[in-house]
Amino acid sequence: MIKAVVGANWGDEGKGKITDMLAEKADYIVRFQGGANAGHTIVNDYGKFALHTLPSGVFYNHTTSVIGNGVALNIPILFNEIKSITDKGVPTPKIAVSDRCQIVMPYHILFDEYEEERLGKASFGSTKSGIAPFYSDKYAKIGFQVSELFDDELLEEKIPRVCAQKNVLLEHLYHKPAIDEKELLNTLHEYRDMIAPYVCDVSLMLHKALEEGKTVLLEGQLGTLKDPDHGIYPMVTSSSTLAAYGAIGAGVAPYEIKQIVTVCKAYSSAVGAGAFVSEIFGDEADELRRRGGDGGEFGATTGRPRRMGWFDCVASKYGCRMQGTTDVAFTVLDVLGYLDEIPVCVGYEIDGEVTTDFPVTSKLEKAKPVLKNLPGWKEDIRGIKNYEDLPENCRNYVEFIEQQIGYPITMVSNGPGRSDIIYRKSPLSK
Repeated sequence: MIKAVVGANWGDEGKGKITDMLAEKADYIVRFQGGANAGHTIVNDYGKFALHTLPSGVFYNHTTSVIGNGVALNIPILFNEIKSITDKGVPTPKIAVSDRCQIVMPYHILFDEYEEERLGKASFGSTKSGIAPFYSDKYAKIGFQVSELFDDELLEEKIPRVCAQKNVLLEHLYHKPAIDEKELLNTLHEYRDMIAPYVCDVSLMLHKALEEGKTVLLEGQLGTLKDPDHGIYPMVTSSSTLAAYGAIGAGVAPYEIKQIVTVCKAYSSAVGAGAFVSEIFGDEADELRRRGGDGGEFGATTGRPRRMGWFDCVASKYGCRMQGTTDVAFTVLDVLGYLDEIPVCVGYEIDGEVTTDFPVTSKLEKAKPVLKNLPGWKEDIRGIKNYEDLPENCRNYVEFIEQQIGYPITMVSNGPGRSDIIYRKSPLSK
């Protein structure tokens, strides 16, 4: 069977921990979209890690870590990441890379930087990892697929064609140095030699695995609100962040995805620009940021301070609906133990009317949060293993949010470690 772990909101929900936890009973863990532009933070017996390309289940000996065809593959970053975990004593993982995966080129990163520079104040808050230029090339059919690295005749024909197009922009739009064709060919040959041991037909491999009754875990990057179709466009990423895309980005049948675990934080955070209705500022935001996550709310890839806000029931209900949620994993609940009262965004006021349905971006920009204050529990809940042992106000908070979003919260995370998880039977479970 296939399970998917995806985000309900802007990303940074704690998907890495949930994937790492569920991977204990999985055979294959598949990254199916996105690139090295966002990270998943993992805390386990080996230490603390920030993964950017490798799936979060890479720490188990029995799993195969898979880079699916939907991923924006930065080959040097993948190799540096493998080295970074093996240097800390993690056994060398089994890795498979789809032969249909496409490659982030050095010039994609440059174009990302140049465009953000050109846009100035109107920029998109990009991580400058080359993601938008990469996906632009993929859909313009001038990207380089992993399988093409092994066809010299094809490369010799394609490289001049790609360079001609890129160099016009470099010269006339950005006023930057041109791409050298020989250097590009050398780079592609280096990439070929690095990736060769891992390349395979991932779709076929997973098909056979499912026939044998194996368990496959799909790991999404970012969350619903960063989806290019259903998110806060245009302040979105460039690949679909929805579980439905897992079937495409891994090359599996959609009906094989039986469980969709959607991860929600007990409060809100976001990296990058875009509408964020429940956002808070000043000392209130600084305090939550400092206490949040494991070591504070800063981007796992960029180190940027995350924007902070209260839990947003409107965005989360929408996020769960678009993912096709079967289970909600509710993370970092322990962080809120310092508060006397905890505000929750239960609606949006737009042009004098209150709605609980998530609107399109132009209306979202005008939305003001409708807040309801819930009593805090004022104690440390780390170490608690049974839901019934949580303080009453803590359980009330979980159950209020579950009622507002309408999807079952079956996992509650109350600490950064792999074992800091409480399983719960929700009355909403089917």
